[in-house]
Amino acid sequence: MTTRATYHRWLPLVATGACLVAVACGAPESADPTEPLAQPVPPATQVDAEGDLAPPEQARDAFTYDPAAAPVGAELSVEADGSDGSTEVRLEVEGLVPNRGYAAHAHAQPCGPTGDAAGPHFQHRVDPAAGPGRPSTDPAYANPENEIWLDLRTDAEGDGEAGAVVPFAFTDRAPASVVIHAGEATATAPGEAGSAGGRVACLNVPFDRAANGG
Repeated sequence: MTTRATYHRWLPLVATGACLVAVACGAPESADPTEPLAQPVPPATQVDAEGDLAPPEQARDAFTYDPAAAPVGAELSVEADGSDGSTEVRLEVEGLVPNRGYAAHAHAQPCGPTGDAAGPHFQHRVDPAAGPGRPSTDPAYANPENEIWLDLRTDAEGDGEAGAVVPFAFTDRAPASVVIHAGEATATAPGEAGSAGGRVACLNVPFDRAANGG
């Protein structure tokens, strides 16, 4: 919201007995008209999202679709920060299965009752050969430079973290969630690039708030 300096005008003085009294007693002093107007505050470029996994019928923003791989109550959190035409994303998990690898990616749609609700991986340059029922498996598009991959491995407590910096910023298009997959790593070979097994959990993330026009 743009904030502008406000100029005040003194009200006329009125005589009372032998003295003059200002009608607007206690009014603030006039702003200095030589001071420049306050500049608009730039839009925020950082977003944070977190949630405790719950079954779809109970979940608000953090869903588990496979409690054996993504236990109820496990915590997911995502931070995203866009600047200078790039975006940094960090995923942290607590309480997943200990000593296990998980593949994770930003997805195009919000979480929903099933893992499929989150749609395909978000791609900066969309694979023209992909479509409903045809996930992108071409390494020219399904790669960690064009998508946001957040593969991680948990420790003995089931905690872990991953980060990615991608060479693009969000403008009119942005992902809406991060999905945890059953696979321990994301495939990279032609014909299977981007594949990572079933969807075991999902967190809604308002990535559109990280848009910076870069």
